[in-house]
Amino acid sequence: MPAVGSLILPDFPLFLSPMDDITDLSFRQVCKQHGADVLVTEFISSDALVRDAVKSRRKMCFTEEQRPIGIQIFGADEDSMLRCVDIVEEAKPDFIDINWGCPVRKVAGRGAGSGILKDIPAMLHITSVLVKRAKLPLTVKTRLGYDESDKPIVTLAEQLQDIGVAAISIHARTKTQMYSGTADWALLAKVKENSRLHIPVFGNGDLKTPQQVAKARDRYGVDGVLIGRAAIGNPWIFGQAKAYMREGAYHEPTVAERAAVCIEHLRAAAADKGERAAVIEMRKHYAGYFRSIPHFKPYRTRLVELTTVADIEALLHEVAQHFG
Repeated sequence: MPAVGSLILPDFPLFLSPMDDITDLSFRQVCKQHGADVLVTEFISSDALVRDAVKSRRKMCFTEEQRPIGIQIFGADEDSMLRCVDIVEEAKPDFIDINWGCPVRKVAGRGAGSGILKDIPAMLHITSVLVKRAKLPLTVKTRLGYDESDKPIVTLAEQLQDIGVAAISIHARTKTQMYSGTADWALLAKVKENSRLHIPVFGNGDLKTPQQVAKARDRYGVDGVLIGRAAIGNPWIFGQAKAYMREGAYHEPTVAERAAVCIEHLRAAAADKGERAAVIEMRKHYAGYFRSIPHFKPYRTRLVELTTVADIEALLHEVAQHFG
């Protein structure tokens, strides 16, 4: 079984991949209940956390039921990152994850996220000082490299291990690919083939079905995987992947089951953020919860127009009865 420092994880753990404005407390709760083994918070700006920004502080909140959980941070300023580690450790997560993988312009354009892949020495230096500062295990999430001409991940993974990183998660794309093109899992297999590498390697990218999760384990040999966009409105994918790897088959939720979990998610969001914020936040999840249901568009339109939890729940009960 893979270990992150002293934290022992299940055999081939399934992570809920951190996604900004998606993997909040309520969504993590639903995914945990449906089979996610390890949770990671939305990424948190080191600069904002050091300034004591309320939104950043809220992102660190989690419940004991959500363990094991990591808090993910990003930044490019060494001093802010060091101070951020101190603040994060006060929240007592199970590990701290450094985001060296986000490709979006507002992050990478400032030299944070995958932007630092243009300057590997700087990446290694900052990571090294954070490892020395942290009392908790420190992990890294990154990409294959900056662009197609430079994919140093095999060497980079070993370098990160040698400076004390406890595990590495790799999105099998470059920074310039963003989320387009095809994830290059063959390169992740080469990372695992490095006999000098002993820390766990977790893979990420294009895992949309239980079959693809099984392929990541069986063909590419990674120690576990991160599931991101495929889990939005579809928390069942974690349990489905486990069932498929164990039995070769899995259950598809009925519309009534989808509606029931959507209600559960809505209530959890309202309890965490209040009704108004929960109603707005949930709008990004409905397409996933009710994907591929024929003639569902009128209901989805109504769902995003409603403004109270009670009215949304009533409509979701109607959906369950109508599509039963």
